[in-house]
Amino acid sequence: MNNADVLKATILKKLKRRGKWGGAHTSFDRLTTGIPKHLRGETKNVANDLIKSGLLFSKPTSYGLEISLNPKRRKEIDTIIERYLPK
Repeated sequence: MNNADVLKATILKKLKRRGKWGGAHTSFDRLTTGIPKHLRGETKNVANDLIKSGLLFSKPTSYGLEISLNPKRRKEIDTIIERYLPK
């Protein structure tokens, strides 16, 4: 288990906990809140990878990039969270 996998699961869990599925978006810049400062750059890189892989939707707006979870990949998202962030 590496740092990127844990960050990926942390991002997904944070969005899931806030109910950010499909049409419910949140600002891309808000992802780093609650993340240690030395990991914030890596967090944004991991989030970009999640967008490219299709686990996150992105929506460009006039005030910045908004993101949400892909509801069609709910099972995969739940699996990633359970694997890297055990209870």
